[in-house]
Amino acid sequence: MSKMSHINVIEKYDEHRGAIYHLLSSILGCFADIKMFEQSQKELAEQLHSLCDYYPFISLLYLLDSKGKQCCMNVAGRYFKDNRKIGRGFDRSKRPYYLMAVDSDSIVMTEPYLSSVRRELCLSVSIKLCNEDGSTKGFVILDIDLSSIISFLTGDSKRIYFDPYFKAVYSIIVLGLFCVSLLLLYLAGKECWVVLQALLTHSENKLLPFGVVIYLTLALAIFDLGKTTLEEEVLLYKDILRHSSTRRTITRFIAAIIIAVSIEALLMIFKSALKESGEHIIQGVWIILAAGFLLLCLAIYVYLGSKAEVMLINIKTNKES
Repeated sequence: MSKMSHINVIEKYDEHRGAIYHLLSSILGCFADIKMFEQSQKELAEQLHSLCDYYPFISLLYLLDSKGKQCCMNVAGRYFKDNRKIGRGFDRSKRPYYLMAVDSDSIVMTEPYLSSVRRELCLSVSIKLCNEDGSTKGFVILDIDLSSIISFLTGDSKRIYFDPYFKAVYSIIVLGLFCVSLLLLYLAGKECWVVLQALLTHSENKLLPFGVVIYLTLALAIFDLGKTTLEEEVLLYKDILRHSSTRRTITRFIAAIIIAVSIEALLMIFKSALKESGEHIIQGVWIILAAGFLLLCLAIYVYLGSKAEVMLINIKTNKES
């Protein structure tokens, strides 16, 4: 549940490009007014902050004159107040949001780019405003935080506030798993000492080494479970709205269980084979067959899940086209 990487943000943008454009077009179409060029810096800030109450993903507002020169300071959104108030007099005539708006009578939106102010992926939406005689009065530009607007559109905004608590709980659980794994390693070390003593005393107990393997196998399985939990729930970003993320998590957990069960089944068979009675060898075989069946079910689940996701993507693509 980590923060979205730039690749994740771009993928989400490509998926919701149309919805993002329609939302920003409606916002800027209602917000932009030629009277803004006559307002003071304070009035612009108050107007933008009232807009941010409904749309918190807006990071910056600034105005350009007809030549592309910024005619006001950067007006930071309510949730981006730490930015310095700079920008007045900057020549932005070479920026895409100006060049696109000059040749268009409608609202234009740039492709995502890395913001020079916040160092995060953003995009800009702009509109050209004209005087009554048809001459260009200027341009209104809104900078949008891309990850924030994606969270807003997908209904995932509130989950961000709970992420630190989720990560803390998962971290405590992972720490407990690692402690159990270390305890098992300690017990394995004690078993190794027992085996070494048996060798020195020429003991013929053939089952002693299996205790070491059992402890090591359990330590490996529990450590792998903790590692998987740490990566999936704390370190990596997981899109809970995408089926592939859930499928990846389930696959990793089931794979760890299959490996642990298979190793334990082999140990049971080996221990039974060393005994003359062959006790529990049939149970070990059944466990291996169960692990194989579980692996087959996992393969079917992964295959069907990937096919279903491809179908959903194709359906959405056909609708957009």
